Amino acid sequence: MPNSFRTESGIEVPAVSAAQMREVDRIAIEETGPNLFQMMENAGRNLAMQCIEMLGAGWSDATILVLVGRGGNGGGGICAARHLANRAAGVRLVLADRAGLGEVPQFQYDIYRSTPGTEVDADKLGSHRADVVIDAVIGYSLRDAPGGRARDLISWANEAGAPILSLDVPSGVDATTGEAPGVFARATATLTLALPKVGLLPERTGNLTLADIGIPGAVYDKLGVAYTSPFGDRFRVPLTSNE
Repeated sequence: MPNSFRTESGIEVPAVSAAQMREVDRIAIEETGPNLFQMMENAGRNLAMQCIEMLGAGWSDATILVLVGRGGNGGGGICAARHLANRAAGVRLVLADRAGLGEVPQFQYDIYRSTPGTEVDADKLGSHRADVVIDAVIGYSLRDAPGGRARDLISWANEAGAPILSLDVPSGVDATTGEAPGVFARATATLTLALPKVGLLPERTGNLTLADIGIPGAVYDKLGVAYTSPFGDRFRVPLTSNE
């Protein structure tokens, strides 16, 4: 497993396990800020911009299917869908479990419903086409092989014939080991958040980019992780594994 990554300019970026990332989130939410609403907003906005860059000049005419789970990863996907819809992109949101959305993802969903973006029922995806698929079904909290609608959405994404942009970790991939206990999103690109995870193997992630979600350096100090901000004047930077 890679224990660090590097940016184009050679800055070393430490990699963390899923347990360490949970602690980063806990410290930020309970001790230093930013809160979960802020981090999710930052993640979603970065994801929307990454999608636009991935599509290139024709982004505003593209069809973008955003597949989301019920947790924080899904909330980031919903937020990205809203930013894209606000820019008149052809966004279609697909929820794995609308009734099971957590509080903050539900907040994002309520806002999304005021945009021009549309929604497709997960059971009726069928032959819907896409120019890009955003995968925000499962993040670093994977426990075992995806099941139910989450599994169905991941399988559909893999068979859709469109590039897949995954948020934080390709759905179905263990953020710590890089292993996939079942179906997993075959990502063309991955936008990982705050710090890269040790399980982000190049053969799993496609092109890997790191996004700033506003976590201050004091959080990493509390965790005992040596950290130098890699972002400079940007909010997203490409990464290469030091494996």
